[in-house]
Amino acid sequence: MDLHLDLDAAEGLRSGLEQALRAAVRSGRLATGTRLPATRRLAEDLGLARGTVRAAYDQLIAEGYLAARQGAGTVVALASPAAPVPSTAPAVEQPRHDLRPGSGDASAFPVAAWLESARRALGSARADSFGYGDPRGRPELRAALAGYLGRARGVSAHPDSIVITNGYLQGLTLLAAIIGGTFAMEDPGVPMHREAIRRVGTRVVPLPVDDLGARTDLLSGRGVDAVEVTPAHQCPTGQTLHPERRRALLDWARSSGGLIVENDYDAEFRYDRKPVGALQGAAPDHVAYLGTTSKTLGPALRIGWMVLPPRLITPVADAKLHTDHHTEHLGQLTLADLITRHGYDRHIRISRQRYLRRRDQLRHHLAGLPITMTGIAAGLHALALLPPHGPTEADIRTAAHAHGLALGYLSERSELPSTRQGVIIGYGRPPDHAYTSALDALTATFAACFAR
Repeated sequence: MDLHLDLDAAEGLRSGLEQALRAAVRSGRLATGTRLPATRRLAEDLGLARGTVRAAYDQLIAEGYLAARQGAGTVVALASPAAPVPSTAPAVEQPRHDLRPGSGDASAFPVAAWLESARRALGSARADSFGYGDPRGRPELRAALAGYLGRARGVSAHPDSIVITNGYLQGLTLLAAIIGGTFAMEDPGVPMHREAIRRVGTRVVPLPVDDLGARTDLLSGRGVDAVEVTPAHQCPTGQTLHPERRRALLDWARSSGGLIVENDYDAEFRYDRKPVGALQGAAPDHVAYLGTTSKTLGPALRIGWMVLPPRLITPVADAKLHTDHHTEHLGQLTLADLITRHGYDRHIRISRQRYLRRRDQLRHHLAGLPITMTGIAAGLHALALLPPHGPTEADIRTAAHAHGLALGYLSERSELPSTRQGVIIGYGRPPDHAYTSALDALTATFAACFAR
């Protein structure tokens, strides 16, 4: 191991080494349990006699700074007295039961399948896989995605039109920075997406959502350069964009030259009917299709993709190059193997059945309450609309807090004034062993509010 020490020549060789080691331990640079180099190796590195280093170690062992352990050599024994640097971030209280939307069950990550694909992918990886690469991403993954998205989502994709990103948000902000001007975004929608686009200097205007999805009929005449939509499963209402509005959206893009950004965040999880095909397949020259593994595998991977119209491929690749050069390669190679060998499809099918069972459990627990459930045909969350003269979101929030339950709320997702009140229930997030107790807390929360 390497060890950096600042030796003061004026202190003398042994004394200077002792003082440097004490300072490193006291400052916390050498944490308790850290193994120090053998006396011979440290002597060679510092140009000292081995006896000098041994004597310094013996002195610090006597003082309690170090300890000699059988089979472990010499290790740091004294806990650093230095006070920890106080955090300026507020402490976040973790709920006992978490039914917030936006995530799947992280404990269901297919570890065995991922490891198997990683071994195969790394064992056969070309040498250039371990160096800098094409900012669009590894060709293996772009080819695998082109095939998968074509057969599973109806996307018209060629490997050359795909850019791999660090998740959905990076793809969205790259497009916003390139397009500029004005972005229309669904309201209610995802506040983080709105904020991310504003931070790159792009103007955001809200696009209202009703029972038929986004009000695409309101786009004309507003000076909009691009619009972000979730046509397969609107977030958070869960509506599928009505066919007439899909046509109106495509007509707007063709006539105005505007860009449609299609967020296909959880479209693989449809339960009561066949999945709705991607909008991009109907107009690949006008739609940028964005997807991610965050809901299917897990957000920790930070792997997303864009299928781009020809005019955007070069500027997006250039922007990606000058943002972070490229997304890491090893995860890309592993995902490519998982998709090519259909392990990705198998995992999605298993996940779809598990989330369907959870969806049905949710419906059973809330049956009989005077609420309207929307979005339950697909995805990982449902919206429970509250009756006009019943409990409010504030009432639900208070009761949920008393039961240690975290939920999402419709009013948090909107910048437009609205009289609708609703609770967003994410049934994908808890691990299996915690889901039933989370539903019990949800039932108790609603029961307490509607019993008043």
